[in-house]
Amino acid sequence: MSTVALITGAASGIGAAVARRLSAGGARCVLVDRDGEGAERLAKEVSGVALAADVSTEEASREAVALAEERYGRLDLVHLNAGITSGVDFAAFDAAQYRRAVGVNVDGVVFGVAAAVPLLRRSGGGAIVVTASLAGLVGYDGDPIYTMTKHAVVGLVRALAAPLARDGVRIGAVCPGFTDTPLVADARELFVNAGFPLLTAEDVAAAVESAFYAESPGTLLVVQPGRQPVPYRYAGVPGPAGGERPPAP
Repeated sequence: MSTVALITGAASGIGAAVARRLSAGGARCVLVDRDGEGAERLAKEVSGVALAADVSTEEASREAVALAEERYGRLDLVHLNAGITSGVDFAAFDAAQYRRAVGVNVDGVVFGVAAAVPLLRRSGGGAIVVTASLAGLVGYDGDPIYTMTKHAVVGLVRALAAPLARDGVRIGAVCPGFTDTPLVADARELFVNAGFPLLTAEDVAAAVESAFYAESPGTLLVVQPGRQPVPYRYAGVPGPAGGERPPAP
C-alpha cells in the first residue's frame, strides 16, 4: 500500500522539493498552494493531485484532507509547509499585513493539524511535520512578526507531541536557516555577495523526510548549510523552590 502525503505550499521551494522526494520513493501526493497553476504542473510531474487553496482559511485544510481521502482512501504524512514573510514595519504598522502573516504561518498550521488528525488516526497513524525556521528558536530582528509566528508553531508542535503520540500520530518540525527559495529571492544577491551559504530546498526536503520518522515526538530538527540536521534541545526552566511538579492535565 502506497504512502499518501499532503503538502501545503507545494508549488515551489521546499514544498515542491518534498513532493518530488516523497513521490520518488513511491508516495502519492496531494499538493496544496494558492498558486493553482504551479501546483497542477507539479502534480502532473509527480502523478499526484493538486488543490488551489489559501491555507489561512479553515476550508482549505478540510478540502485538502477530503481530497486525500476521496482520491487515495487514506493519509499517512502531512507537511504543513506554506509560509510567508510579513513585511510588517512597526513604524507604519499595517494590520492587514500582520493578519495575513499570522493567517498563513499560524492559522494554516492549526487548521492543517485539526483537519488531518482524524484521517491520520483512521489510517492507523502517521506523521505531521511543520516547516518552522531558525526564527522559531531565536529572536530574528529582520522580521519580528515572522519570528513570532514561527515561535508560535514551534510551541504548538512541542505541546501537541505527547497528546498526538498517544493516538499514533507523530508531530515534529524542521527549523532551517536561510534557504534559497522564493521567500528569500529578493535578498539572495546580498547573501551571495557576503559569501553566506544558503541551504537548498533539497537540503531541507531531506530533513523533512527524516523528521517524518523521528523516534521522539516533538523533535525539532535544526538545518544549517554543511551540517547534518540536529535535534534542538531546550534548556530546562526553574521550577518552584520546593521542587513541586504541576498536576497532570
